[in-house]
Parts: sequence; structure tokens; C-alpha cells
Amino acid sequence: MPLNGNSSGRRPRRWWVTALAILAAVIVLAAFITHRDDSVPVRTAVVEQGTIRSVISTNGKIEPINNFEAHAPIPARVERVLVKEGEAVKKGQLLVVLDDANVRAHAAQAETQVKAAQAELSSAQRGGTQEEVLSLDDQLVKASTDRDSAGHSLEALKKLQQQGAATAGEVRAAQDALSIADAQLTFLRQKQTKRYSQAELDHLEAQKVDAQASYSAEQDVLAQANVHAPWDGIIYSLPVKQGGFVAGGDLLLEMADLRKVLVRAFVDEPDVGRLAPGDLLEVTWDAIPGRVWPTAVTAVPSTVKLHGTRNVGETTSIVDNQDLKLLPNTNVGITIVVAKHDNVLVVPREAVRMDDSKPYVLQVFGRELKRRDVETSLSSLTQVQITRGLSAKDEVAISSWNGKPIGDGTQVKH
Repeated sequence: MPLNGNSSGRRPRRWWVTALAILAAVIVLAAFITHRDDSVPVRTAVVEQGTIRSVISTNGKIEPINNFEAHAPIPARVERVLVKEGEAVKKGQLLVVLDDANVRAHAAQAETQVKAAQAELSSAQRGGTQEEVLSLDDQLVKASTDRDSAGHSLEALKKLQQQGAATAGEVRAAQDALSIADAQLTFLRQKQTKRYSQAELDHLEAQKVDAQASYSAEQDVLAQANVHAPWDGIIYSLPVKQGGFVAGGDLLLEMADLRKVLVRAFVDEPDVGRLAPGDLLEVTWDAIPGRVWPTAVTAVPSTVKLHGTRNVGETTSIVDNQDLKLLPNTNVGITIVVAKHDNVLVVPREAVRMDDSKPYVLQVFGRELKRRDVETSLSSLTQVQITRGLSAKDEVAISSWNGKPIGDGTQVKH
């Protein structure tokens, strides 16, 4: 009997323990549901005071300012190459020598033709060769003597005719002889001074000019066969080798003074209107990471033209290159600073939102976001300048960490 009594007495107690445990769990669950945190984790940024730049990013190319190209004037063998690519040279220094034997022969022949043409012209201007001039002088002396003799004979016959010692026929014959002597003397004198017509002299003058031109051309070819540096500079291209053969017109070398180089920037058509002379232009080159060569825009493009698949305006600037690191024909990166504001309020670009073309931000107030209309000015790829609506050190939301949308009144944690 006691056993049955104890068993029936424990059952009520177990039931109440179970009931109390269930009640406690319900209370805890209700408290958890009541105090559940629905706030959204967000990424934020603080309004800072700093510098912002509005830039145009594009590409460009390095070119020499004063470039010298030497080309082979004729087909020839490269006799000597006296420099190396990358070598600094001085003005007047001999750089490359071509085999010029044929050129020298042609130059000598052309010089002979010049001398012959000059001699022929001089002879014509004097009235003939030296032998012809001397012979003509003798003829003039004889003709002058004959004319004087004919004149004396005529005078003598006229006196004799007055005395009845000479006939009229003899006097007429003497007059005819004088006329013939006069004509011969006049002809020889004209021959002495006007043996050649002006047209003949012009023709001889033209022959002399042509011969001189041919000689000058050969001399020019001869000079080009021996390449000298026109100024101090750097040999940056040397495609020929000693002993090789080059065709007429082939490039022998390129050189330039590379202490200053020209950068040609290609600005896309929509950005051309933002350019102004004096804008800061920064040059970078992937081959030397971290290096920046600063210069300035010298002039805005005057036209837009097709460059590959782009419509671009070209602007050029001079870059200081004293250490000769920038090489001709290299492709470089270009950053043009079209505006720069210092000591202004800036926020990350992602923090600025648009509503009906009006900018605003979501400012963090405690654990809640509040919409704040703002006014902006400059913008870069990463930042926006705030001119009204925020103060330094204000906190603004950028985005949620879990991808949930955020807006005015969103409860947040960060």
C-alpha cells in the first residue's frame, strides 16, 4: 500500500514541473521576439575637408621636338657605323658612312660639265674662242687699212678728174671700192661685239645653270652619304648595320635632343570643351610605375578628327625630360586637371544619391538614417564636393553590407 501511495503522489509534481518549464520557454521566446533587432548593417563615411580635382583621363604619345632622320640618298653599302643606339652625340659628329665611290665619280663628271658650260658661255660673251678673237682682230686691222687705202684712192682720183687726168668711170669704181671696204669693216666690228644673239647667249646661260644644278645635286648626295649630327642629341633609332646594303630612301638613323619632348594627348570629343590653356597635364608611363611628369596644356584643339575608332581633339605640350627616361614613340597615360578646389568638404561618390536630378545623402543620426538634401560642385571618379547641406565630420551612409535597400528612416547599425 505505501508503494501505491508514493507513486500516485509524484505524478502531480512531475506534471507541474513540465508545465513550468514550457511556460518559461514561452516567456523567453516572447521576450526574444519582442526585442528582435531589425537594424541594417551599413557602410559609412565621414565628411572630410580636403582637395578635389576634376580630371580628364586619356592616352597620349611621346614625340621628339626636333627630330632628325637620315635616309640613304642612293642604293649603297654601309661602309661604317660609328655610333650605337641610345648614344649621345655632338653637333657635327660623323655617324654613318656609305660607300660613295660612284657618287664621287658622278660629282667629278658634273663638275667637268659645269666648267665646260662656263667656258663656252664666257667664250660667247667675248665673241668666240681665243683663237677666233685673235683672228678677228687681225681681220679688223686689215679691213681698217683697206678702208683707209680706198678712201685715199678716191680722194686722189677726184683731184685728177678735176685736172682731166681721170675719168668719171674711174672715180665711180673708186667710190664702189670704198663702200665695199666700209661694209667689210662694219661687218667685222659687229662680229666682234655681236657675234652671238641674245637668244644664243641665253641658251648657253641655261646650259651652265643646268650643269651647276646637276653638280649641286651630286654634292648633296655626296654629303648625305656621310651622315653628320646636325645638333647635340641622342641616337634613338639605328636600323642599319656596318657592311649591310641599303636601298635609296631607306632609313639610316633617327636622332633628337630628348632633354625636352613633346607629348601629344588624344582628348575625346565630349571633353574637348573642358580644356583650357594652362591646365595641369600629368604624364605617366607603365614602364616606370609611380613616376609622374607634370606639364601644362599649351593650346586647346582647333579641330576634331578620327583617331582609330575615336573622334578626338589633339593637344600638345612640352615635357621636361632631363634624365632622358621618356622615349620617343612610347604610349603614355594622360591626366588633365581641368579644375581643382582646396580645403572643401568631400564625400565618397557612392554616398551621393539623386532624386529627380536633385542630389541628397542619407545622414546617420544615432541608429537611424535621415535624408539630407545637398548641393554639389566638382566631382572626381571617387569623390564629390559638398557646398551646402553637410558639415565636416558628419557621417553618411554609403550602402548596406547585406545588400538590403536603405533609405530615409532605415534603422541601422555599424
